Amino acid sequence: MIRTPPCGRSAVRGGAAGAVLLAVLTACRTPPPPVAPPARTQAENTQEPVDASYDWHVLLAAPFGSVLKDIPAALHEVLLLHDRELVPTDEAECYAADAPPPRFVGRSPEEYLLCFRHDRLSRIQATVPLGEAEAPGVFAAACRVWLKNAPGDAASADATSCDGTDGDVHVSGRLEQGPAAALSIILDGEPAP
Repeated sequence: MIRTPPCGRSAVRGGAAGAVLLAVLTACRTPPPPVAPPARTQAENTQEPVDASYDWHVLLAAPFGSVLKDIPAALHEVLLLHDRELVPTDEAECYAADAPPPRFVGRSPEEYLLCFRHDRLSRIQATVPLGEAEAPGVFAAACRVWLKNAPGDAASADATSCDGTDGDVHVSGRLEQGPAAALSIILDGEPAP
């Protein structure tokens, strides 16, 4: 007695019928080969950041123009040493938060400063250390996110700098390469009158 495959029943006679039976059995019993997803190129892998922390908006503790006393975090003043010839006399007063800074580009910034002119938030600065090998890819992905809303004539980017505007905010990013690679960003916003 010859068993027929579960996908159909037929009478089997002779050598040709045996070949047909073998073909039917193979077709009915062999699972389809797994379909592998198409390989992604390196450009596609870095096209989108891993998470929302690549967006510069995560650094805003409060809207630009907010009064110092209205910032919803405990702050302490940070003294920045500058060359007097390079710094204007109305330089902003900068503060660091007592709480851990927000995650930025998937990491914790080693520097996170809120700077005020005339007691209003006017600048935010952050610096994130990166591994030497990952630094170019992280910077390129972050820059794409920062400039996605910037008008074409108000944006410029290359391998180590990224500048543009998003509404009233000027975004300026820099990449320091090498063993001590770091991504730095400065957000300048006009304080409210």
